Amino acid sequence: MSLEKAEHLWSHLHWLTVLAQHGSYTAAAQRLGVSKAAMSQHISELERAAGVPLVQRTTRSVRLTEAGQRLVDGLREPFERIAQGFASVRDLAAVPVGRVRVTAPVAFARQQLVPRIAGFLREHPGIRLELDLSDRLSSLATEGFDLAIRHTATPPDTHVAWTLCRTRSVLVASRAYLRRRGTPATPQDLAGHDCLHYPRAQDTPAWHFQQAGEARRQAPAQRLTVPVAGPFAANNSEALRDAAIAGLGIALVPDFSAQAALRAGKLVEVLPDWASVGTFSDHLYAIRPYASHVPRAVSVFVAWLREALAEGFPLRG
Repeated sequence: MSLEKAEHLWSHLHWLTVLAQHGSYTAAAQRLGVSKAAMSQHISELERAAGVPLVQRTTRSVRLTEAGQRLVDGLREPFERIAQGFASVRDLAAVPVGRVRVTAPVAFARQQLVPRIAGFLREHPGIRLELDLSDRLSSLATEGFDLAIRHTATPPDTHVAWTLCRTRSVLVASRAYLRRRGTPATPQDLAGHDCLHYPRAQDTPAWHFQQAGEARRQAPAQRLTVPVAGPFAANNSEALRDAAIAGLGIALVPDFSAQAALRAGKLVEVLPDWASVGTFSDHLYAIRPYASHVPRAVSVFVAWLREALAEGFPLRG
């Protein structure tokens, strides 16, 4: 094949690597911002030029042939160098520019991140944010995300993690519920209450507590475990918060979910002298894969996040 013909296929080769990452014509087309038909046409043209099948198509998925996989393996490093080289040149601009793809937990993004984003985008008009709201732990490199915001105790060792802020879990209930059922004085009293919980793999839901002062000490403190039960469970803290506002029971949620409702008086904190441990993480992180070059737009966004969230989520004020 002549160099001229090969140059014509460079974009086709890039599209093949994206298809290999996503395993789907639909997902790859969405990543590239093109139609599924255009995606299919480019791959067909590449196969005709190569003279061998590169992709195996089934009704449910797309897999590379041996020839296709060999081609993608050989292209991965050159395309990474091209992307890094272009990013480094683009960062010479006077202002940060480019798209930043971010994935963040649903409740945190809706309640804390989205309300702040307008200020960031006004300050940096050259940056475009693409936000994916998901509690699913995404594969950042495979799915094309530049950054993940995660509420986790253990950021992956294979990634770079910046601490954004500390968080804590709080017990909350409506005043109407507490008037009807009484206010618990100790964690053990929760056994007689409707507890709205985050479902876990364990058969019997349980919450774990320490005295609030002990939870902040370096030395291990004794935990108190209380089995809980109630009429409602959900794998989303926003849903648990809303159920508590409706008077269904006492909910255990992260402070970023409870903050607005507590400040508005829709909820009150229960057992403030006890700290919940082990249900939710006590830190928020910004996470990205290791890379020799971090685009300036990503660095600027991380710096803004760290400043915007530095104080955490105070429940009063």
